[in-house]
Amino acid sequence: MEFSLAHPVIKAFMCGSLSGTCSTLLFQPLDLVKTRLQTLQNSVQPGSGRIGMVTIFLTVVRTEKLLGLWKGVSPSFVRCIPGVGIYFSTYYSVKQRFFSDRAPRPLEAVLLGAGARCVAGVCMLPVTVIKTRFESGRYNYSSVVGALRSVCHTEGPRALFSGLTATLLRDAPFSGIYVMFYSQAKNTLPHEISESAYAPLANFSCGVGAGVLASLLTQPADVVKTHMQVNPHRFRRSADALTYIYTEHGLAGFFRGAVPRCLRRR
Repeated sequence: MEFSLAHPVIKAFMCGSLSGTCSTLLFQPLDLVKTRLQTLQNSVQPGSGRIGMVTIFLTVVRTEKLLGLWKGVSPSFVRCIPGVGIYFSTYYSVKQRFFSDRAPRPLEAVLLGAGARCVAGVCMLPVTVIKTRFESGRYNYSSVVGALRSVCHTEGPRALFSGLTATLLRDAPFSGIYVMFYSQAKNTLPHEISESAYAPLANFSCGVGAGVLASLLTQPADVVKTHMQVNPHRFRRSADALTYIYTEHGLAGFFRGAVPRCLRRR
């Protein structure tokens, strides 16, 4: 079957999966650095000052070689290829079901994007847990399937859904915040720019700004999610992780890994 003749949902799934594959391979090192920053313990830096993204990056290269930066890429592929496809196909299917005769209004578009993101996030959460553990460097899993079996056997299936609430509190608002900032930024562009040859660059800049702001505002939920997925036996509720992060690192702890995450989003 030729691609041009494929059902629109299948097209959306295939295009989304291809996009996810490329971005995963390119940006996996940023994901790994983000996870390592978020799970740093105070005890690893006695009097050594603040450990940042560059320090983590160089440490991984020195101790785990260059390919160490791509640790966790296999579960990332397993998650992103179907995950992004699920997002696009869900978005398209719901849009066709409820908005086939008109374009969604701004609030409807926000809810549509948030809903599709939540569906994809919940479906792929078990693999996301494995991905986070791979990246943390604290687990010695040999494969994604082996990791899933190990978690189910030693911790129970519930551990594969660690951080579910935090994941939803991160993903659903992200879509809404992104669309809101992006739309507002585009609306403030002077007519001369939006109708000129610089329009693509201006739209790209609006997207970058919206992505950075959305990432920063949802960063605390991302940090909580990471802690719960790496240590589900210790943080059984989001409140436990919140208390620990604030006690150990203060408010700044909720924004650990913000820089690589913002770069990853763009």
